[in-house]
Amino acid sequence: MEVILLERVSKLGHMGEVVKVKEGYARNFLLPRGKALRANDANKAKFESRRAELEARNVEARGKSEVDAKKLDGKAFVIIRQAGESGHLYGSVSPRDIADAAAAATGIAVHRNHVELVHPIKTIGLHTVEVSLHPEVTVKVTVNVARSEDEAAAQARGEVLTGNAADRDEVRAAAAALFEEAEAERVAEEAKG
Repeated sequence: MEVILLERVSKLGHMGEVVKVKEGYARNFLLPRGKALRANDANKAKFESRRAELEARNVEARGKSEVDAKKLDGKAFVIIRQAGESGHLYGSVSPRDIADAAAAATGIAVHRNHVELVHPIKTIGLHTVEVSLHPEVTVKVTVNVARSEDEAAAQARGEVLTGNAADRDEVRAAAAALFEEAEAERVAEEAKG
């Protein structure tokens, strides 16, 4: 089926382009959401008569999204979930969870369909996720999935929290010893100089 795009659709085309798509995609996604019209003569004429209005609306929406994107770009959000010792979650983190965390932390209207998550997040750790506030405005945020606020802070510092607790304690002790040793060397160098 051929459709006329009323807005930019990622991996498909820009506003005004006539593209060929599968019927189900057009019927179930593009047409009901107002992203496209069937490509017939009447709709082509209708699109051309509304083109200036659609472009103006797109520019306005993109401008608002760019302002929101500056506030959101590079932010980190903590999501607390239950997980086993190996770090696998007892469930997953969905785009809705990420959108809710971003909206609560920033006050920006982020919806689940703005979050571009290929696969649900099923492990603890730091995950980089793209948020597309407008088809032409995309930012990256960091999602810190942890079992508690303390673990989230440790992950933000770069600690690895997967594996069993005894191994994690050994790694922390070794890191602390290396830090103390480096600090002692630095103090010794300052005393000499």
